[in-house]
Amino acid sequence: MKKKVAVIFGGRSAEHEVSLRSAKNVANALDKNKFELLLIGISQQGSWYQFPDNAIFDQITALRDHQKPASAQPVSLICTDGQTKVFNLSNQKSAPVDIAFPVLHGTFGEDGCIQGLFKMMNLPFVGCGVLGSALGMDKEVMKRLLKEANIASARYEVIHAHAPPSFDQLREKLGLPFFIKPANAGSSVGVHKIKSADDFKAGLKDALLYDHKILAEEFMEGRELECSVMGPNHHPKASVAGEVTPQHEFYSYEAKYIDEHGATLRIPAPLSKEELSEIQKIACKTFQVLGCDGMARVDFFLKKSGQFMINEINTIPGFTQISMYPKMWEATGISYSDLITQLIDLGFEKFRSEEALMTNYDRLND
Repeated sequence: MKKKVAVIFGGRSAEHEVSLRSAKNVANALDKNKFELLLIGISQQGSWYQFPDNAIFDQITALRDHQKPASAQPVSLICTDGQTKVFNLSNQKSAPVDIAFPVLHGTFGEDGCIQGLFKMMNLPFVGCGVLGSALGMDKEVMKRLLKEANIASARYEVIHAHAPPSFDQLREKLGLPFFIKPANAGSSVGVHKIKSADDFKAGLKDALLYDHKILAEEFMEGRELECSVMGPNHHPKASVAGEVTPQHEFYSYEAKYIDEHGATLRIPAPLSKEELSEIQKIACKTFQVLGCDGMARVDFFLKKSGQFMINEINTIPGFTQISMYPKMWEATGISYSDLITQLIDLGFEKFRSEEALMTNYDRLND
């Protein structure tokens, strides 16, 4: 019998539109001989809807309550007798779901929130758990753990909304230019390259729209490289690396998703065998240190000195047409469809492992 896979997309996130593009590709790549697709979109207002087929992705670029398509059926997840079901709020009918594939980039999807819901619902899911997701999302906490594990990343200062440092203070500590970015966001949303006090004022105002905690980070001069990781935390494997050469000031949201000529992608990246081995080793170690499972994409800078520096980790990487995560696996020898199948299998594997753990303690059986 085919397993029912709920591909969940959208959400209350600045990366909502990107999520829809990723979900379309995941849904198209799903092996229909093995799996039955359930499409569930979360609106920008937080409402859940089920859709009958992939046609929804050609009808909308964002899901909004006040202009939802006629095919949208309001639903909720429920758990009865240990079985997770999708409950239709209109006709009061329910249908079982076997595993969730969250394609929810950013807030509430990539930060551990939705993963906690799945665990409470006893629902297997693809990708990192609560802790790995939260650690990967919060760039400050990520950097602290990487430092403890002797994994190099850029120098930084934390900016809190209630007491931000001055431009001169940051310039003295980090030099010019430097970057500011929301601590908990992705897709380069709210990221700004700072060259002057005016840049800082405007950039900080924008970044604070997305988070109350901002990172000011030193400018890293070097090649921008990425590496895909997949597997259980105790035994991850890494893909070949890819290289991003931005045609904009930096690899901004516009360069990633709007301007088709915003960046040049090279897969595999031109690296020596030694360099490839090193980047794969660091990518897997980062994956393990941050408690990740299932999948993640690790982003690097390669300095002229030959040192690899971690930029960040993405625990729900993009699956758009130009996204690096699936492309790097394709270059490694795993097709898009097989990749989706392997990620689903890993989700079931992790669920079975956690199901074997005791969740109650009966003293009478001692």
